[in-house]
Amino acid sequence: MRITVHLDTFNGLETGSFAVLWCDPETGRWSREGHLGIDLPEWGVLRGDGCDTVVEDPQRTCTLFALEGLDLSLIDAPHRGEDGIALYRPGMSAYGSAGHWSVQCVDAAAVHAEHSVFADADLHRHSDTERSSH
Repeated sequence: MRITVHLDTFNGLETGSFAVLWCDPETGRWSREGHLGIDLPEWGVLRGDGCDTVVEDPQRTCTLFALEGLDLSLIDAPHRGEDGIALYRPGMSAYGSAGHWSVQCVDAAAVHAEHSVFADADLHRHSDTERSSH
């Protein structure tokens, strides 16, 4: 399953600043699909924090966003249009900039990435499945 999340309207950032993240709850990773005015790496790690989702850099050294109310660990996937408060923490800042997140798309089909940050996770998951079936 892949969930597309749109982030925007952050206080203190240039008007029109946004980011679009493609989140994969199964692998616990996200990739940056588009952005303007928000400095983000190409991909990173997702972490559940109670009923929220925390978006981290690939090394897990920096929390980039806290998406309040977006719980990707639930059996029922979030639905298109679901939204909430996003807290952006640029450059490991202790203070964040409040903004908005919204779910743009939920793709419930199994997607096997060939050329992306998710490709190696898909490969490992398929290798484990093949080994256990022999």
